[in-house]
Amino acid sequence: MSSIAVLTQESFAEHRSGLVPQQIKVATLNSEEESDPPTYKDAFPPLPEKAACLESAQEPAGAWSNKIRPIKASVITQVFHVPLEERKYKDMNQFGEGEQAKICLEIMQRTGAHLELSLAKDQGLSIMVSGKLDAVMKARKDIVARLQTQASATVAIPKEHHRFVIGKNGEKLQDLELKTATKIQIPRPEDASNHIRITGTREGIEKARHEVLLISAEQDRRAVERLEVDKAFHPFIAGPYNRLVGEIMQDTGTRINIPPPSVNRTEIVFTGEKEQLAQAVARVKKIYEEKKKKTTTIAVEVKKSQHKYVIGPKGNSLQEILERTGVSVEIPPSDSASETVILRGEPEKLGQALTEVYAKANSFTVSSVCAPSWLHRFIIGKKGQNLARITQQMPKVHIEFTEGEDKITLEGPTEDVNVAQEQIEAMVKDLSHRMDYVEVSIDHKFHRHLIGKSGANINRIKDQYKVSVRIPPDSEKSNLIRIEGDPQGVQQAKRELLELASRMENERTRDLIIEQRFHRTIIGQKGERIREIRDKFPEVIINFPDPAQKSDIVQLRGPKNEVEKCTKYMQKMVADLVENSYSISVPIFKQFHKNIIGKGGANIKKIREESNTKIDLPAENSNSETIIITGKRANCEAARSRILSIQKDLANIAEVEVSIPAKLHNSLIGAKGRLIRSIMEECGGVHIHFPVEGSGSDTVVIRGPASDVEKAKKQLLHLAEEKQTKSFTVDIRAKPEYHKFLIGKGGGKIRKVRDTTGARIIFPTAEDKDQDLITIMGKEDAVREAQKELEALIQNLDNVVEDFMLVDPKHHRHFVIRRGQVLREIAEEYGGVMVSFPRSGTQSDKVTLKGAKDCVEAAKKRIQEIIEDLEAQVTIECAIPQKFHRSVMGPKGSRIQQITRDYNVQIKFPDREENPVHSAQPAVQENGDDAGEGREGDPGSPKRCDIIIISGRKEKCEAAKEALEALVPVTIEVDVPFDLHRYIIGQKGSGIRRMMDEFEVNIHVPAPELQSDVIAITGLASNLDRAKAGLLERVRELQAEQEDRALRSFKLSVTVDPKYHPKIIGRKGAVITQIRLEHDVNIQFPDKDDGNQPQDQITITGYEKNTEAARDAILKIVGELEQMVSEDVPLDHRVHARIIGARGKAIRKIMDEFKVDIRFPQSGAPDPNCVTVTGLPENVEEAIDHILNLEEEYLADVVDSEVLQVYMKPPAHEESRAPSKGFVVRDAPWTASSNEKAPDMSSSEEFPSFGAQVAPKTLPWGPKR
Repeated sequence: MSSIAVLTQESFAEHRSGLVPQQIKVATLNSEEESDPPTYKDAFPPLPEKAACLESAQEPAGAWSNKIRPIKASVITQVFHVPLEERKYKDMNQFGEGEQAKICLEIMQRTGAHLELSLAKDQGLSIMVSGKLDAVMKARKDIVARLQTQASATVAIPKEHHRFVIGKNGEKLQDLELKTATKIQIPRPEDASNHIRITGTREGIEKARHEVLLISAEQDRRAVERLEVDKAFHPFIAGPYNRLVGEIMQDTGTRINIPPPSVNRTEIVFTGEKEQLAQAVARVKKIYEEKKKKTTTIAVEVKKSQHKYVIGPKGNSLQEILERTGVSVEIPPSDSASETVILRGEPEKLGQALTEVYAKANSFTVSSVCAPSWLHRFIIGKKGQNLARITQQMPKVHIEFTEGEDKITLEGPTEDVNVAQEQIEAMVKDLSHRMDYVEVSIDHKFHRHLIGKSGANINRIKDQYKVSVRIPPDSEKSNLIRIEGDPQGVQQAKRELLELASRMENERTRDLIIEQRFHRTIIGQKGERIREIRDKFPEVIINFPDPAQKSDIVQLRGPKNEVEKCTKYMQKMVADLVENSYSISVPIFKQFHKNIIGKGGANIKKIREESNTKIDLPAENSNSETIIITGKRANCEAARSRILSIQKDLANIAEVEVSIPAKLHNSLIGAKGRLIRSIMEECGGVHIHFPVEGSGSDTVVIRGPASDVEKAKKQLLHLAEEKQTKSFTVDIRAKPEYHKFLIGKGGGKIRKVRDTTGARIIFPTAEDKDQDLITIMGKEDAVREAQKELEALIQNLDNVVEDFMLVDPKHHRHFVIRRGQVLREIAEEYGGVMVSFPRSGTQSDKVTLKGAKDCVEAAKKRIQEIIEDLEAQVTIECAIPQKFHRSVMGPKGSRIQQITRDYNVQIKFPDREENPVHSAQPAVQENGDDAGEGREGDPGSPKRCDIIIISGRKEKCEAAKEALEALVPVTIEVDVPFDLHRYIIGQKGSGIRRMMDEFEVNIHVPAPELQSDVIAITGLASNLDRAKAGLLERVRELQAEQEDRALRSFKLSVTVDPKYHPKIIGRKGAVITQIRLEHDVNIQFPDKDDGNQPQDQITITGYEKNTEAARDAILKIVGELEQMVSEDVPLDHRVHARIIGARGKAIRKIMDEFKVDIRFPQSGAPDPNCVTVTGLPENVEEAIDHILNLEEEYLADVVDSEVLQVYMKPPAHEESRAPSKGFVVRDAPWTASSNEKAPDMSSSEEFPSFGAQVAPKTLPWGPKR
């Protein structure tokens, strides 16, 4: 008795939830439920007749007729049988569903093949696969891999033969597995086991076992040997260009590995057949012994700089000497200071070799030509044309120009260098006669006017005088302009530039104070508004300060009348901006914002237009309720009233005014408004509006729902009452003119009262309406005491007296000039005392003082002090060239104001000279002295416009004069190599700006085309030394960096077979990054797409010793890679996950421990069990042994688990059931009559094959994939 289930693509959905209900239930129903079992023909429909297979035969209308289709030539059918013991999924209750069904569906969908499964009586599984050949093969592989278990066996061979089974890169092992359809697992190198595990079919296992034993037998004839040979004799064994060792390897078939010169190892490794290996070792030993006897050494001194010429490119010169003379030349390492070169060879050949060494060393020479650095670009020529003519004639000569240095370096063969030197010297001589340069100092603010629109002015000068003019960029803020070219043209261009600059100095400059917040508005979007102003006043130059400077000064420059007009226009514009920038905040309940906006923004648009204001509402998702109105004050108030009226109309909004003393407002609001916010939140979000601080108003407005407003009013009044009871306040009155006297100089008097009493005394501000009111706050007793003291002072001030003093009439003018400014200051400082001087014209010396007694006495004392100063006053002249006056004054005259305060003197600057006359050849200016200017009639004396008048006490005037002269900017020149200029300037001028800000000087760097070494520093003499020291310190830093860069730019090439490049780079560049970081070098691999570039050259850039260390590291890796092998290990895929570990930790640990690379197959790989191990042979063997040990350990767990599942007891609920009667059918052939017998299952007639001859029972096909 047997049962069959058919699984097709069409009926699979039905099978996922089980087979046809009648078929499933038959096997599990109890006898009571088994009312109507199926007939035999229903359960087992008969197969079609043989004729049905023929295309010409008609298909009978049996139960199978709708399943079998005519076989076409492109479609094949195969059947696989999986015995019960080899099935992975054995649970009968899950047939047609569960994992097995899912796997079949996946195979059908992925391969496109058609699968039919049937279950035999012995619970074996038959699978019929139909489809195209490639689809069937893919499906067959998946079925065997995923539905069938496999057998395994072991074979023991010597441990050292395992790597030959693996083969190079694991190719041999892969080929063996493919040929035998098995999985072969080789133990790790560190594993002591020599057993190789083979998994697959029995037939495949036998084939694989046989092949492994054959490989082992073959390797019994091979061997490895190591020979110690002194490092000095390796070149003789290798021979010139490695020819000798290559010849031995070719003759004997033995592989010989000689360590490279950079690797400090002496052993030579031989690998090959035992007999041939012995021959190779003997030949090497013979060479070694012979050379030891015959050779001797001599040591010679060769300059370190010439060693590279002895070595030659890629060591070719050394090989050449070895080939010609048979002498080995040993060069000391580049990181060694030694200059000793050792020659080793036969005595009679050493002389010839020595001659060749010296010839190589002296074949190249280094020379230099003196040439001013500014001529270098002319020597090079346009696009290097001049230099190209020399280098084409002598390609081996290397010519180097060092920026900022007055020399040119040549390197190459001695004869060629001499010829090139002569040609360059001739060029330098010619250029020196024909070319000249000059530097002109012109204030950098005039530079763009010298250039002209689109460079018109400067281009005209260049073309007219055939010169090159270098004007520094604005960012450098440098005054030096460099002119180069024909000597006569240079002088003419200089004269014209100076004339242009002198004309510009006569223009009027005015500083306009405009708050920085308005600058962007005046400039306008994309500069539209400032463009309009400039068009209106085309002759005026308007300069806005850099936003980062936080400056309010806008500079206007141009003709006097135009500047005045532009100033008035811009002042009016600023006044309008100030008037329109008034802003108020209106708190409006959030729910009414949409009503204020109106449909489509109609309401808010109307309010904006009618009130001419800008109204900003908070974002919809914002918690803010405040609407901000900006514009003119009256307009803002009107817009506010309209918005509040809308809110009032929309809801029951009450508005209450509460009178609370203004002095309590701040304490009620609390720190950062916390106290008042808490009241508003407690009272349903009402709005409480305090009057503007300083307005003097006591009215506080509460707005919101009526009930909440009343509640907030009670809380506010209660809080105000609490504040009043705890804080005692008294107001007293005093005339405003007394306030300064009461406060005292620097607040000294009032601070004394505060300290003694502890009370707080508040004087009215300029904005307060009541200017007489003085408020005293604090504890009651402290307030009373302070009140008493202040009232006593005020009473004394109210006691008016009249007194007089005598003042010489010659001093009267000092007190009454400038509308009596001195008298006003005395009155303000001394309690409003009135000081009356006699009328001008009268010769009276009586001065009357009227006021409080204390104030009058103090005023008299002060007037006497002023008279004493006037008596001792002198006037001296200080001559400073007018061009430095602006610098001396400082921004907004701050420096002069500071000097007048510090020395108590008066300083008067002369009027500007409108039309200064310049000579044709202006005298050279140096350190602020102007030798070209003089007074009329006396060329030696200073001009009137240069004289500054200082008035005051003599000693004060002298000190003030010294202070003024110290403010005159001085210029010094510092020699800085030209090539360092761009680094001193820094990115976008940041470096030079930082130095100028730090030392408060102006630093001028010459234009690049001038190639000048001179940097000019202009500033106060006190700052110049610091600036110069700072600049030179920066130069030293840059030179150290430059030397370091030169040392870092050493290049070294290493020849490495391209096949090793990926390994040197490492995974994600890990290996090469480690070398780069460890040796601080840059390593460049050849571009694979560049056919002209040699693919075996790796370029290393960095310090010379670092590049050589990196080269050694790379060659060491290459040496190891040449010894590396790659072996494939058959490792059951079921244990891969456990060996890899969580996030690959376990496998990384194994790779690090054994220094190997282990690659697991990717999903969908042809052989999921194949693991590749790469590394040194001994490491690979140890790694494989370790992996196989782990596999045995983990696989035992897996097998035990699978075996346990087979013999596990059925679930408890099934045990309680009655024993199954099996599958019952009616009208079976064996029950119908005695002459019918049960069908013979071994008969091919009664059970014909499905398109292929298949034995009743076979082992699983092929290896498990």
